[in-house]
Amino acid sequence: MFGSMTKISSTIRSKGRAVSVACALAALCSLAAVAQVAQVGDKQVGQPNDRPPAILDKVGIAQHLDQQLPLNLNFVDETGKAVQLGQYFGKHPAILALVYYQCPMLCSEELNGLTGALKMVDHVPGKDFEIVVVSIDPTEGPALAAAKKASYLKRYGKPDTADGWHFLTGQQSAIDSLTKAVGFGYVKIPGPDGKLTQYAHASSIQIVTPEGKLAQYYMGVEYSPKDLRLGLVEASANKIGTPVDNILTYCYHYDPQTNSHSLIVAHVVQLGGAVTLLGLGGFMLVMFRQDAKHQQPKNH
Repeated sequence: MFGSMTKISSTIRSKGRAVSVACALAALCSLAAVAQVAQVGDKQVGQPNDRPPAILDKVGIAQHLDQQLPLNLNFVDETGKAVQLGQYFGKHPAILALVYYQCPMLCSEELNGLTGALKMVDHVPGKDFEIVVVSIDPTEGPALAAAKKASYLKRYGKPDTADGWHFLTGQQSAIDSLTKAVGFGYVKIPGPDGKLTQYAHASSIQIVTPEGKLAQYYMGVEYSPKDLRLGLVEASANKIGTPVDNILTYCYHYDPQTNSHSLIVAHVVQLGGAVTLLGLGGFMLVMFRQDAKHQQPKNH
C-alpha cells in the first residue's frame, strides 16, 4: 500500500512539474512575442544605404587650424557674471569644448573623456592652461553651467583647480560667431516631446593657443593623455598642429521607420525580453534536473 502511495505521490509531483514547465513555456513564448519588435515579414527590408540621414548634412567638424577665435564675444560664466571670451587667453593655452548642458547623450561622454584624460596629465588647470566649455543652447543659463562645473570638478578630484574651469552660456549671435570660427556644425532637432529642444552635433575638443588661434582638434569622446599634453605644450609655444582623421561621433539617434527616437526603446525592450528568457530557461533547467533526480532508482 505504501509503495502504491509513493508511486501516486511521485506521479502527482511529476505532473505538477510538467504543468509548471508548460506554464513557463507558455510565458516564454508570450514574452518572446512581446520582446520581438516586429514579426518576420511584417517589415520590408529596403536597399542598404550607408549615407546618414539628410539632417546630418549640416552636422560636422571642419578643422579651421590657425583660425583666430573672435575674442571679443560676450558670454556669461557659471556665476552669472558677464565675461568676454578673450579674458581666458593671453597667458596660457586653452581646451575649448562646445556642448550643451542638457544633452542627453554625447556631451556628457565628451566631458567625461576629457576629465578622465586630464587626470593623467601633469599640467594644472588655471596654472598651465584653461578649460573653456561653451553651451550652444542659448536657452541655458548660469544655473545649469554651475551644476556642470561642480560635477566635473568633483570628477576631476582637484577642487583647488576650480579657477581653471569655465562653463559659459550666451546669446545666439555669440554662439553663432564662435561655432562658425571653430567649424562646428550642428542643427536643432525635436526632443521626445516633439519640441525643438535638442541638437544633432558631432564631438570634438579643440586646443587653442594663448593668442586664441585654433591649434589642434581631437575627435570623439576618448582622448589620449599623451596627445593632450603634447598639444598643450605645442600650443603654449603658439605652434599649430596638423589635421587629424575626421572620424565623427554624432549625437543623434534616428529611426528610419518612424522618423523618431523609438529605436532606442525597441532595443531596450529586446534586451529586457532576452534577460527574462534566460531567467526562465534557467528555472526550467533546474526543474528538469530535480525530476531526473527523483526518478533515479534508490539502492536499498
